[in-house]
Amino acid sequence: MIITTTPSVEGRTIQEYKGVVFGEVISGVNIFRDFGAGLSNIFGGRSAGYEEELQNARNQALEEMSARAARLGADAVVGVDVDYEVLGSDNGMLMVNVSGTAVVLD
Repeated sequence: MIITTTPSVEGRTIQEYKGVVFGEVISGVNIFRDFGAGLSNIFGGRSAGYEEELQNARNQALEEMSARAARLGADAVVGVDVDYEVLGSDNGMLMVNVSGTAVVLD
């Protein structure tokens, strides 16, 4: 599955539009990551725990979107957009939402 943020795939022609597809992941951040992030915030540096959680959530959302496109018979998703939000009363949940247009290429 080709996944791209561009509206087309270079050297290929879009033959058919299958529709908009989404992938969503909502992930809780645990107390150990919070503790490590708090230390990073105090002493400076990057929060490896949060970065890893963000990468995992993004990859899962892209995989979900790709699977939905494949079920529609698409072989690419173009115009992909990735959005991030924090949710919950204590901002303890991370939401990653990806969307794009499923297409069939020549």
